[in-house]
Amino acid sequence: MLAGGTGGAKLAHGFQHVVGAGELTVIANVADDLELFGLHVSPDLDSVLYTLAGIVGESGWGVRGDTWTALEMLGRLGEPTWFRIGDADLATHVRRSRLLREGSTLTDVSRALAGSLGVTTQVVPATDDPVRTVVSTDAGELDFQTYFVARAQRDEVRGVRFAGIEQARPSPAAIAAIAEADLIVIAPSNPIVSVAPILGIRGMREGVQGAAAACVAVSPIIGGHALKGPADRMLASLGHEVSALGVARLYAGIVDRFVLDEQDAELAPAIAALGMAVDVLPTVMSTEEDRAELARRIISAADAMLGR
Repeated sequence: MLAGGTGGAKLAHGFQHVVGAGELTVIANVADDLELFGLHVSPDLDSVLYTLAGIVGESGWGVRGDTWTALEMLGRLGEPTWFRIGDADLATHVRRSRLLREGSTLTDVSRALAGSLGVTTQVVPATDDPVRTVVSTDAGELDFQTYFVARAQRDEVRGVRFAGIEQARPSPAAIAAIAEADLIVIAPSNPIVSVAPILGIRGMREGVQGAAAACVAVSPIIGGHALKGPADRMLASLGHEVSALGVARLYAGIVDRFVLDEQDAELAPAIAALGMAVDVLPTVMSTEEDRAELARRIISAADAMLGR
């Protein structure tokens, strides 16, 4: 699975429930990463890890029931506190940063963290190299977390670029997972700032296109809106149709099947005309059973396509 954000973490959790231990690999976006308090913070990797470990906070990020003593003290000492990191969450960043300083790759660190949290799913970064999302707005260029958190996504996005992506190499674990997969799923993540910085890494798009496995994408847009985050606003400001069809157009030539919600069933013929098989399914994941059922139905559709 290629994933970023809460939608990706939820669907990964659903797949973890229905496939065997160790049979799922989640390739996570790292273009949202940042340095904070001298620590390496990986928001998408951590949301996936915490969700799969069953400890994610109610908002879809951080650790459930976390406390804020360290952040409050950091604020008293003059550090910025706009990016909210709880005490338990801070421990993850301390551990990651120490291992990175000692020479481990981000892939190695993610494997170690998953093992410590009891997660049998392989959670790997798309790349071990630094890639950072930069958003163009009327206020100038902003790093992603400044736009997303500090400025609460209020700026209209005029453009997006990924600093460092030309030099980045894909994680060997990610490339191997794609080559060996029985099924590749593009999660219902923001196609512009969660999926594009994965597919934009040299060799990743080609790896997905050339893989023997079927590739299925799940729309993050339902009824013309994103359930969470700025995907709908980004699509609009960047000139794309704000619909499941608009998302499908971005994935044309990459995916074999496209999953859209029942609310958008009327878009199925137009999406099929792009050369994709279409599945109309309930995609809102309000409960853990919703997540698992969506995963089951995606697997069934892919198996039927391949005659399995």
